[in-house]
Amino acid sequence: MKRSLMLLALAFLAIQGQSQSYDLLIRNGRVIDPKNKIDAKMDIAVSDGKIAKVASRIEGTARQTIDASDLIVTPGLIDIHGHVFHGTQEDHYLSDGLSALPPDGFTLRVGVTTIVDCGGAGWRNFSTFKKNVIDKSTTRVLSFLNIVGHGMRGGNWEQDIADMDSKLSANTARSNKAHIVGFKLAHYSGYDWTPTERVVEAGKQADMPVIIDFGGARPALSLEELFMRKLRPGDIYTHAYAKLDGSRETIVDEKTNTLLPFVQAARARGIVFDVGYGGASFNYTQAIPALKAGFFPTTISTDLHTGSMNTSMKDQLSVMSKFMQMGMPLAEVIKASSWSAAKAIKREELGHLSEGAEADIAILNIRKGNFGFYDKTGYKVNGTEKFECEVTVRAGKIAFDMNGRANPVYAR
Repeated sequence: MKRSLMLLALAFLAIQGQSQSYDLLIRNGRVIDPKNKIDAKMDIAVSDGKIAKVASRIEGTARQTIDASDLIVTPGLIDIHGHVFHGTQEDHYLSDGLSALPPDGFTLRVGVTTIVDCGGAGWRNFSTFKKNVIDKSTTRVLSFLNIVGHGMRGGNWEQDIADMDSKLSANTARSNKAHIVGFKLAHYSGYDWTPTERVVEAGKQADMPVIIDFGGARPALSLEELFMRKLRPGDIYTHAYAKLDGSRETIVDEKTNTLLPFVQAARARGIVFDVGYGGASFNYTQAIPALKAGFFPTTISTDLHTGSMNTSMKDQLSVMSKFMQMGMPLAEVIKASSWSAAKAIKREELGHLSEGAEADIAILNIRKGNFGFYDKTGYKVNGTEKFECEVTVRAGKIAFDMNGRANPVYAR
């Protein structure tokens, strides 16, 4: 009798498991989830905006299903260096100005579910950025707050040391921890460490990292000094593979084509190296020898704005494709665009597909063909593979579907 009851109970549980209903069920994809060390054919179930289950086979029904056979399923991509404080103010550059971009038009279609505006807003106008962009976007928009109170207005605005206030910047960040992940210094051109010291001081006061766009001084300030004595472990050096014609030292010795020894020492110390591709901040002549030496970027990002999106940069997937073409392993490219990015901004709830995590998911195709990749100088390399985005899921809902892969296309 007891055996019969046990068998009935097991049968009931099996039926219950089979009848489990989800909001979204992604089947048969190659799941690459670097945090959880997964690279295998898996199913992913989503309910109530969260990852409900990840397994080799998930039984049950769903309001929508996606057959991801022959596709790659990754955490939603994280671009830690973009410019999305768009607005209509004249002479405001990337701070409520015309050179920044509305995020949802340039993120979701390339698998990016989180973008960090990199210094567009300062403490004086962060509230405007939050009201007009952060609160209105489907994309998760975060911020590196500019140490300049007026933000990234360009020109003389960014040379004003008097407007670089560590205390007021840190206070603003502490009051907006849900949205601000650190501090930015950019475009200062004087031979002076004061701006660097002030942005790092803000980082210390708020216990947040800084990201620095270094260069402009002539003679150039010392990169070794920056890495080994000015920045802290966890601080971020962006535009890592740029050559700026003498106003900034490079990481690769241009005479010998070898990585400078202190660069590896800086990584060992904990400095984060970010791509920050941009319109003029990436050179193959720096990247190729660096990658050959095994010096991969910690994070892959775009420096998205109107001056970069239609030149050699294009978008997050284009930059990822270039690094894959240069020999960076697929899983490392995904990691640098998801889990490593989440850790760099201290948002470790993001960038992975753990059960219970918010369901931000990218479904990617690797197209085979003959492709040309080039940089700002016209240096061109040929490749046979590039990433394309098929589907983006943001907070459990399909936000972009290139080819109508969802069944049904629209949830009922």
